[in-house]
Amino acid sequence: MDDIEKGFEALMQKIDALQENEKALAGKVKENEARLLKKMAASAVPVVKQVGLNMLRRGKQDTKGEIYDPQYYPQKMIVLGKSEQPSAFRPDNPSMPVVDQFCVLSEDGDFFELMYSFDGFLTDSCLNPVTPQKALELYGYDVMFMLYRAMHDYLKNEEALLASLEVVIGYVFGKKQQE
Repeated sequence: MDDIEKGFEALMQKIDALQENEKALAGKVKENEARLLKKMAASAVPVVKQVGLNMLRRGKQDTKGEIYDPQYYPQKMIVLGKSEQPSAFRPDNPSMPVVDQFCVLSEDGDFFELMYSFDGFLTDSCLNPVTPQKALELYGYDVMFMLYRAMHDYLKNEEALLASLEVVIGYVFGKKQQE
């Protein structure tokens, strides 16, 4: 065996070792995916409190489909996923079919399924708590990606706001902008 073959064989052994290590680490991440999602949610709480939405709890719809007399949940939430196949009925009322179902993260760092029902006049919802593991089982890795993406977009917007404020302050105090 010449030096080239020995070198190539050594490369192949290193590649095999790296791939085995990659499989082991990926398995470890998979085992701890719910733990990771829970930690991400806890870290995101201050942002959710700032940019979260007040989600509709209940509202009446007029003949044009417009909501009036709306009632909202008190805590803010961000939407992390939507179910392609909503549950057949709500856990709080089996006679209420689910029209739309979302995975949301509350400003308290808790995950919920937000289930909407509509009877032709009233849009009503149920906020069903779920664990991070259950959120991953029901909505897949989309919830983790959307949480990451929401924090990424928030950071970008904050950076743009800060840059704009620096320009305004420079203008107000007559400082020339550096290019």
